Amino acid sequence: MNNQEYAKIILSELNQTLPTIDIEKSNQFVDLLLNAKEIFCAGAGRSGFAVRGFAMRMMHMGLNSYVVGETCTPNIDETGLLVVCSGSGSTKSLVNHAQKAKEVGAKVALITIDPESPIAKMADVVIEISAPSPKSAKAGEIKSIQPMGSLFEQSEALYMDTLILMLMERKHMDSDTMFGRHANME
Repeated sequence: MNNQEYAKIILSELNQTLPTIDIEKSNQFVDLLLNAKEIFCAGAGRSGFAVRGFAMRMMHMGLNSYVVGETCTPNIDETGLLVVCSGSGSTKSLVNHAQKAKEVGAKVALITIDPESPIAKMADVVIEISAPSPKSAKAGEIKSIQPMGSLFEQSEALYMDTLILMLMERKHMDSDTMFGRHANME
């Protein structure tokens, strides 16, 4: 196969995952984002890369967003929200982050394949993406030609972009407004 044929298959797979994400839970997620004084984003591996992009876009909106583990990330308290991206929902370091957030009274939002995972049991909102991953106890209902957790990681990144659009709508912002906060030391 060539790149265009693979692209069509990947887009078809994404068209199976993204439309199945719960609308009401997505609205709850956006409410949590808007009500948080500070938003802390955590993920490992490729999920970590995806959630970093989400933190950046929230910064462009003027929200106080941070990536857990960076040297300039403050402490979380009861006014904070921890956003975790984890296909398995059981990555040990991310479980520890969620436990700490709950100990101080913060909210937790999880994007995962497994809504019965350890982090899901602590979360205030769980966004389930049905995709295969060798790390998840729950396989997801959709099959993929892509390796490992690629479909989940792509789906979570695109899903977080839909959250940004929902936030923009609620905050009456557009891309031009956000671009004013884009890095100017590149």
